[in-house]
Amino acid sequence: MNRSRLALAAAFVAFAALLAGGCGDPGGLRSAGATPTAEGPTRLWPDRPPPSAPAEDYGAIEAVKVTGVAVPGGDLHKVDPVDVVRADFDENPGTYERSDSAYQETVERLKDCASDDSGKKGACPVLQAYYRDLTGDGRDDLIVGVSTPDDNLDIRVYAEEDRQLTQIMEMSDAVLGVELAGRDLIIRAVSSLPGYEYHTVWSWDAHQKAMLPTSDEIIRSSNAPRPKTPRPSPSPSSSGGGR
Repeated sequence: MNRSRLALAAAFVAFAALLAGGCGDPGGLRSAGATPTAEGPTRLWPDRPPPSAPAEDYGAIEAVKVTGVAVPGGDLHKVDPVDVVRADFDENPGTYERSDSAYQETVERLKDCASDDSGKKGACPVLQAYYRDLTGDGRDDLIVGVSTPDDNLDIRVYAEEDRQLTQIMEMSDAVLGVELAGRDLIIRAVSSLPGYEYHTVWSWDAHQKAMLPTSDEIIRSSNAPRPKTPRPSPSPSSSGGGR
């Protein structure tokens, strides 16, 4: 033990003796009780063989090339998001099947996304586009949301690779809200459990070359109805009885 640590120890002993002297200070040190013993994780069913295939393909996102849309100078700000959505929906149904009525109606509604005032802009399902460098290559990527007739929001993210437009994320859900935090896309979605919601964080994965759901949790919704607190019974002195 070096000098500074000896001096610190001596000062602590003197301070402890002062507290033990019974100065009556209610703000003195108090024991927090016994510390629970740390327990390591216990593996359950260690002899069970590993599965031969995944149960479902949730989050198995693969990059998809989108043809027919040029990216001038590799700048996605110069591309019309509606053109991107039209081309992508035509080539890639994503989480839908081409036979789904929601998908077919969405494709039909995309025709209402006119670029001039003569079109029915109010019926266009493409929401405002956002831009953020999600891949970390120093260039903004394109984030679009498409309202579908089944009350879901189809969210798609596009990057530019060698002047080629590439879809790096696609999902559709009953979305409550979407946030950007750094290079992460955070999606809040409805849960089938009343009063709760899903929070999924999508992040760029350099090996998969796509956005993957790196965190998925179910939490109590901030606007969920709170449990009713039982009203306290009135005390005898406040009940008003005097006879």
